[in-house]
Amino acid sequence: MSACLFCQIAAGERPATIVQRSADVVAFRDIHPQAPTHILIIPTKHIVSVAELAVEDEKLMGRLLTVAKEIAQQENLGQGYRLVINTGSQAGQSVFHLHVHLLGGRAMHWPPG
Repeated sequence: MSACLFCQIAAGERPATIVQRSADVVAFRDIHPQAPTHILIIPTKHIVSVAELAVEDEKLMGRLLTVAKEIAQQENLGQGYRLVINTGSQAGQSVFHLHVHLLGGRAMHWPPG
């Protein structure tokens, strides 16, 4: 078993409320939601963060954003939503497996933090 929490979720070794699953992407509800809708979208491939992306990951990154759009539609977030990717501990990344936060269901403010 991998020590990475999100790898374990992707492999089905840890429970999560899965919203969407494919060979390359898994999306699940955040256990500490920061908005009425808070879904994490991860690649099944372990990538630590955006800082660790390789050229061959370009298509996968596009896939993560496409899945985010699909889920936003399924979740009726037509009024708007926010996508967040934290990179590194100073940016708030606490699980070191690349993930996109899909946040919606309430008004978002700027600046975010």
